[in-house]
Amino acid sequence: MSRQDKPISTAIGWSDASSITLFGRDFTSEILGKLNLGDMGFLELTGRFPTPAESRMFNAMVVTLVEHGITPSALVARLTYMGAPESLQGAVAAGLNGLGTVFVGSIEGAAKALYGVMPTPDAKADMTVLASRIVDDFSARKQIIPGIGHPIHKPIDPRTPRLIELAEENGFNGPYVALMIKLAELAGARSGKVLPVNATGAIGALCCEMGFDWKICRGLGVMARAVGLVGHILEESRNPMGGEIWHSIDARATEQMRKDQARD
Repeated sequence: MSRQDKPISTAIGWSDASSITLFGRDFTSEILGKLNLGDMGFLELTGRFPTPAESRMFNAMVVTLVEHGITPSALVARLTYMGAPESLQGAVAAGLNGLGTVFVGSIEGAAKALYGVMPTPDAKADMTVLASRIVDDFSARKQIIPGIGHPIHKPIDPRTPRLIELAEENGFNGPYVALMIKLAELAGARSGKVLPVNATGAIGALCCEMGFDWKICRGLGVMARAVGLVGHILEESRNPMGGEIWHSIDARATEQMRKDQARD
């Protein structure tokens, strides 16, 4: 079969003149007005409707990631909007581009690490042994363990206990959550630092509990943070801070340069 003859298909959605079908369901009668935004995200990732417990848990996970104040992604979005107010989507995209190994995208890293030592859930596994493998692996590569520690929230990320509470209420407080907690405990003890399970670590563990492929876990952050960035851009249009940030940093950098040159 030539490349030109290879079938092209999708199981996600298709439409004709009078109907729209998504994952085998009629959009207008079975989805529209019946699923909230989080449930729609779950459908996109799994191809099925969530159970009530899955709906509550998944929605809590993505709501956790929508907003965290003036973060780097929010700053980038605001500054991009200042320079290109005609491109709201460009400003959102600029903010989303920063969701990597340090911010939000660490969900993916946490899930990958947990799956790496426990490919399938095992409540009888020795969590200390598994956590040690992760710590040793990241230490050997001189990399930061994703999902633990936070520059602001110490000794506890206030979002994490609530997420675990919801996991308990909805049947998702399983071995991956236990492993994530043990990982933070062990890494903190070895380093002598306060390294709480942060929100992305908790969500990474919950992604594993729900069976999501680690490669898509960052997508939960992308879905959620896009909502928050739209809000930041709306505020920027009404009460801008981008110009002030620009001029303030420029003035500070210029003043420092002059001091450095005077010392030379």
